[in-house]
Amino acid sequence: MIRKIGFVILLVATLQVSAQRRELSAKELKKMERRERINQLIKQEEEGALIYNKQGIFGIRFNTDGYGIMYEKGKYKTVTKTNLWWLEFGERRHKKEEKLTVGQVVLPGFIIGNPFIYGKVNNFFYLKLGFGQQRLIGGKGNKNGVAVSAVYGGGLSAAILKPYYIEVEDPLSGQSKQIKYDNTNDAEFLDANSILGSAGIFKGVGESKFQPGGHLKAGVRFDYGRFNETVSALEVGLRAEYYSQPIKQMLLQEDKKLFWGAYVNVLFGRRK
Repeated sequence: MIRKIGFVILLVATLQVSAQRRELSAKELKKMERRERINQLIKQEEEGALIYNKQGIFGIRFNTDGYGIMYEKGKYKTVTKTNLWWLEFGERRHKKEEKLTVGQVVLPGFIIGNPFIYGKVNNFFYLKLGFGQQRLIGGKGNKNGVAVSAVYGGGLSAAILKPYYIEVEDPLSGQSKQIKYDNTNDAEFLDANSILGSAGIFKGVGESKFQPGGHLKAGVRFDYGRFNETVSALEVGLRAEYYSQPIKQMLLQEDKKLFWGAYVNVLFGRRK
């Protein structure tokens, strides 16, 4: 009986030791695999790859027809691929816009007055929410090199149309008043002799209207940041937007649904 009990105890102890050894071996294997992955990432980073977990980028955008600001968030997926989403706000200007000034000439070439844009109906602001990817084309080669990536994607757009008010002189009373275009006052709105200037950038904000749409973009990003933790980049590319209804910006000009052109982004941010 005593021998049987002793045998059972010895068997249990042997099994426990064996299980502990297997558990220890599994932990050691995981540590070795993790160490190997880290070594590979370090090696790839030294060779010029952009290695990180996520990135946050702010940007200033210059379009062929306006300007904007943006914020972009990136999530690292592989050595060459990063998933992106971005938020952008800006203004589009019509190519026929021309700022004029009615005022007093104080010196040759210098006029004091309130500038306005003749025939402008709406300020066209836009808001975009987009999703896409960044794919590494060429690594930095060293810490001081330039990484080249393709950036592409698309998403939703909203056109924000703020009525453009001008200040005019009433020909009957001689008093000034502020008006916007309303489909019935073409003659008054376009009478250059009675226009005194614009009514101010904030006039009409509460009357803004929205038009839904979508957008696409494709570009090339040049990341010249000295270290991978810092984003200092320049992006150039093409973009297009399409809206559900024609956007009215100027009188005597064609209203459009499709807007396309080139852009340049100046980007700065951090990776971690």
